[in-house]
Amino acid sequence: MRAAGTQERTNVAVTPLARALAERIRRSGPIPFAEYMRECLYHPEFGYYSKPEARRFADFYTSVDVHPIFGRLLARQFAEMWDMFGRPREFYVVEAGAGTGRLAAHILDFAAQKLPEFYGQLQYVSVEQSQARRERQRKNLRTHLENGAAISATELPHDIPAGCVFSNELLDALPVHRALVHHGDLREIYVDLSGEAFIEEPGPLTSAEIDQYFEEQHVTLREGQQAEVNLEACQWIQDVGRRLDRGFVMTVDYGHEAAELYNERHMRGTLLAYSEHRASEDFFVSPGEQDLTAHVNFTALDLWGLLAGLSRTGCVSQMAFLVALGRANEFADLYDEDSSEVERIRARLLLKSLINPEGMGETFQVFIQHKGLAQPNLTGLQGI
Repeated sequence: MRAAGTQERTNVAVTPLARALAERIRRSGPIPFAEYMRECLYHPEFGYYSKPEARRFADFYTSVDVHPIFGRLLARQFAEMWDMFGRPREFYVVEAGAGTGRLAAHILDFAAQKLPEFYGQLQYVSVEQSQARRERQRKNLRTHLENGAAISATELPHDIPAGCVFSNELLDALPVHRALVHHGDLREIYVDLSGEAFIEEPGPLTSAEIDQYFEEQHVTLREGQQAEVNLEACQWIQDVGRRLDRGFVMTVDYGHEAAELYNERHMRGTLLAYSEHRASEDFFVSPGEQDLTAHVNFTALDLWGLLAGLSRTGCVSQMAFLVALGRANEFADLYDEDSSEVERIRARLLLKSLINPEGMGETFQVFIQHKGLAQPNLTGLQGI
């Protein structure tokens, strides 16, 4: 990551979004990095997530892409949650940022086949703002939509009587403010122009909430340290907590607690750009054509969730979560019916990539909060 105020050797005319952003900056002045990131990811025409999902596969994979076992074990965890609430006649599973519905299909297909009682009471809400992805979603979930087990929506339900709201690699893609300690003062990083190149410049905080964010978590940044502030994640978790009458919120993502996220090992923050399966700190290369992500702050989710009645249930690595759920039946859910031995071997190899401590297994965390019940004992958290 470059120090604030240094020039990036990227011509602004590389992409249509770069030209649009450059014209905006020339007309109105520097913009906060959070606004630059929002446009790069979510601009309705040129944003990274407005493009076909096929482009994402060229840049990075998620746990969903590896094997259906991820969704199958999630289904078992959701069914256990339903059981904890006395098996209500309507139980919501709300997936925020559902994309084209591949994970939803894995969960629903498995529930219909292996957990029929749960499936019969399940109301799966697949939330996605992109119209193009919702169209693909409706194709992937056609059977479940037709029989009333699923709904395709653009926003979260206003009221969730009982259920679980979950996200998989959503919060890391929310736009973040970038803070910097400059000569002892907390400043915010803006995006400006120098000739035909985007540059970073320190400026005043755009919101007092940025300073409050660090105060609430008792975090003191060091001189020269850069750090991300995800105010949208704080707003999101409060919104979810208010909509949820009783149930769970599950966040699957990569991140840390605040004490680790802002320690001396993260002097340059955690923001990265992803393109063609390569990570870099070249945030200004081809705006709109690469992914931008920052690690999730689980301490912030905990603190801001408390404001909406959410309590911490637990946080474990993805490896611990999947192993705890899978060992109940020796990972029998890994195999399709009538699988050959070759197919079973391949499935076991794919599972390893999900639980490998040097890969997704330890990089990703499963953070769960609850509301409306005493401290629950979830199988997926038994790896704590």
